[in-house]
Amino acid sequence: MIKMKIDATDPCQRGPLRCVPTRHRGRLFRLLAVGLASALLGPSCVHAQKSNPTEYEVKAAYLYDFGKFVAWPPKVAAADDFPICVLGADPFGATFDATIAGETIDGKKVVVNRIAKPREAVSCRILFISASEESQLKEILATLDKTSVLTVSDISQFTRRGGMIQFVIDANRVRFEVNVTNAERAGLTLSSQLLKVAINVRRDSQTGD
Repeated sequence: MIKMKIDATDPCQRGPLRCVPTRHRGRLFRLLAVGLASALLGPSCVHAQKSNPTEYEVKAAYLYDFGKFVAWPPKVAAADDFPICVLGADPFGATFDATIAGETIDGKKVVVNRIAKPREAVSCRILFISASEESQLKEILATLDKTSVLTVSDISQFTRRGGMIQFVIDANRVRFEVNVTNAERAGLTLSSQLLKVAINVRRDSQTGD
């Protein structure tokens, strides 16, 4: 259990849902319950469709949740839909599609795209880079330089190698760490609420292997 100082007068510090308009809270809570609550509080505190979600069910929910707590540049945010992409071998399968079915972020329909080449990722909002692509990581991140794609992976040392959000397993729970500097270089702003939930927040920029 993580303990943090909370300002009771600030609704945004009493949890991410407090900062979300009431009309969006139902669907967001369902996914946050699988991802954030499962990761931080354990299955007994999860009000979700499954009491013990699998690792990649939690990660799929996180990928959707991240989109709620990241701000993109206006030009990117104006796109008609919200593509979340998987590059390389897909560890999610149908789980991902089921998680985001019918969902929207900022009024944009969320779609899942499976892609095979780094250059296809430039139109994604969020890109999950599969572990199968570790040998090409430097090339992939170089291709995305000067784009506003949120990069996520469970590749080891991902946030030290130029990535933005890395999934880690801590005490048998899915957690994540972030590299704020790498996100800011791409023109992305990570919500303070997202940073509070992260197990580690890095503020450096390292892109080497």
